[in-house]
Amino acid sequence: MTSILWVGQALTAFAIALSAYGAARWADSTRRLLARLADSLVPATAPRYDAAELEGLPAPVQRYFRAVLTDGQPIISAVTFEMAGTFNLSATSEQWKAFTSQQHVIIRRPGFVWDARIAMLPGLTVRVVDSYMAGQGLLRAAILGLFTVADLSGEGEIARGEFMRFFAEAVWYPTALLPSQGVRWAAVDERSAKATIADGPLTLTLLFRFNDEGLIDSFLAEARGGMVGKEMVMAPWEGSFSNYRARDGMRVPTMGEVAWLRPEGRKPYFRGRVTALRCE
Repeated sequence: MTSILWVGQALTAFAIALSAYGAARWADSTRRLLARLADSLVPATAPRYDAAELEGLPAPVQRYFRAVLTDGQPIISAVTFEMAGTFNLSATSEQWKAFTSQQHVIIRRPGFVWDARIAMLPGLTVRVVDSYMAGQGLLRAAILGLFTVADLSGEGEIARGEFMRFFAEAVWYPTALLPSQGVRWAAVDERSAKATIADGPLTLTLLFRFNDEGLIDSFLAEARGGMVGKEMVMAPWEGSFSNYRARDGMRVPTMGEVAWLRPEGRKPYFRGRVTALRCE
C-alpha cells in the first residue's frame, strides 16, 4: 500500500511539474509574439474621429457609426480584450469545451494575437494561439502547451483566414471600420452593406448586416478556409453579435457566435462573451 501511495504521489508531482513547464514555455512563446506585435504598431492616421467622414457612406453604415461612436472620440490604435465561452473542437460532431482567452489587437498595420486555454479535462488544457502579423497567419495548438496538435503558419489561406478574423472582429474596435482607416463600403440594401479592406497583397470583402438599432448583428464571408481533419476546406463563414454595451465611450457587443455554413448545415464552433476590454 505504501508503494502504491508513493507511486501515486510521484505521478501527481510529475503531472504538476509537466503542466508548469508547459505553461512557462507557452508564456515565453506568447511574449515573443506580443513583442513582435507591439513593434509593428503604427500610429493612427488621424487622432480623433470626425463624423464628417460619414458623408457619402451607405445609409445603414452611417446609422451604425452614429450609434456606436461619438464625434471627436479618439481613434483606436490598439485594444486588449478577454473572453470566456465554449469552443467546439470537432468539425463533424459536438465536442464543446470551456475556454478563456486574452486577445491583443493593433489596427495599423492590422494584427492580433489570441491566446486561449481550452479545458479538455480537469487539469488538462489545450493552449491555442491564433495570430496575424505583417501578412503572416499563425494557428498553433498544443496539449499542456507542450504536445503539438496543430501548427499552421505563413502566407496563403492561413494568412487570409486570420486577416479575415481581424476584420470580422472589428465590431470590438469599431473606429477600425471607418473610411479613414482604409475600409471601403458599398451599399447592398437598407439592412446590409459590403466592406472591403486590404493589407499588402491581401484584399477581403465581408457582408455586414445591421439590426433595427443600426448595430452590426452579423457578418458573412463567401468563403474561408478551415481545417477538417488534415485538410483545408473552403466554406462560407458567418458570425453574429449581441448584447451591446458601452465601453470606452463606444457601443460594442459583449456576446458573439461564429459558425461554418457547410453543405450539411450551419455548424457553430465558437460562442463567447467579452469579460474585459481596454482600448488605447
